[in-house]
Amino acid sequence: MASNSPWSVPVRVEEVPDGGKALHLDADPALRDRIARFAGLRALPRLEADFMVTRHGRGLQVTGEISATVGQTCVVTLEPIENNISETVDLIFAPAPASEASAMSQGAPEAVPPEPLQNGCVDLGEVATEFLVLGIDPYPRKPGAVFAMPTTAAEQEGPFAALAALKGRRGEGDR
Repeated sequence: MASNSPWSVPVRVEEVPDGGKALHLDADPALRDRIARFAGLRALPRLEADFMVTRHGRGLQVTGEISATVGQTCVVTLEPIENNISETVDLIFAPAPASEASAMSQGAPEAVPPEPLQNGCVDLGEVATEFLVLGIDPYPRKPGAVFAMPTTAAEQEGPFAALAALKGRRGEGDR
């Protein structure tokens, strides 16, 4: 994960008890404005995340859900619209292996390799921001909006309509 995220809520492995740690994150208006600019949104009226962080070997497992209301612009009508986003999170974070060779010698590879822990912690703000960005519809449409190609008068009359009009003006059609 990149460290340029506008939201940072670090949780160290040592802070997580054996029974796990539940966290509810609710972005304030100033933070939502920064995240909206970061994500290329018109507005971000709501952003919340509910996480359960549990120990997973020497690392952590983060499960939960990101929910948000995003302000976008309809790609058809160019009108402002709001969409709701709900993304499920289920990630495993583990200490980075000392080398590729030691990572390969640990046995069969997992289906999805774990995310690396950064300095012994997971940044839940960064996780929430990443999943928000992944959940944004890149081509939002207002409900019922349908794109129709504009037609011109020349297209309606056919390809030779302009020639026929010229012929009529010169009086050549009267012979």
